Amino acid sequence: MLTTLIAGTAAVSAWAGFSAYAGLSYESQLFGRSLIAPPEPNQFALTFDDGPNPAETPRLLEILAQHRACATFFFIGDFVLREPELARRVHAAGHAIGNHTMHHPWLPRHRARTIRAELRDCNRAIEDTIGAPVALFRPPHGARRPAVFRAAAELGLQPVQWNLMVGDWKDRTADDLFLRLARGIAANRARKRGTNAVLHDGSQQGLGADRTATVDAVAMLLKSLPAGTRLVTPPQWTACDTVGANPAPRR
Repeated sequence: MLTTLIAGTAAVSAWAGFSAYAGLSYESQLFGRSLIAPPEPNQFALTFDDGPNPAETPRLLEILAQHRACATFFFIGDFVLREPELARRVHAAGHAIGNHTMHHPWLPRHRARTIRAELRDCNRAIEDTIGAPVALFRPPHGARRPAVFRAAAELGLQPVQWNLMVGDWKDRTADDLFLRLARGIAANRARKRGTNAVLHDGSQQGLGADRTATVDAVAMLLKSLPAGTRLVTPPQWTACDTVGANPAPRR
């Protein structure tokens, strides 16, 4: 009896560990396939979650434009409805826009119908606002389970994770964030991988979040990327321009 109980407890613990890794590790593909980064060390994707945010997104757009840099914005649907002009401005600037759910819930805790509604309603909010289809999806906190992948597939959405997170939602300086980004890019290059960095131009808590340090760090990073770095957007990882010492002319 005791042996059976111990074995059962061990099995439960093992399953819990497996589920945590499969559903939370950014690189896990066990519950479903997610884009992370290609084996192209010079490719770099800047991605921003939790916008659009009127307090920071406009200045971020200006900085990206100055460097002819493309980025991917994963929008919260509720914020899109409250800031439609800003969402349209991001789209008009040529950046990719993805689905980050309607209200930013922890998806694995919810029933399949709630997960579908979160993705469906966010898609509608974005598509009705910008007049273009949405093809990308990033689950809040990167948390997922099979029902999340099924809902994304039903809507034709490609899940996107990351391989560089610098904790810019914490109380960090721009210098600290810049160093973390630079080190992360170098580490991915050493692994012969491209970099897919997740940053935040907004906050799940509401509009008006102060992301000054993030925006400043992005400005510093774009000035210092090695020559030959290619700014890309998933899923095609299509290069916009070469940034660095000798940026290529826009085609």
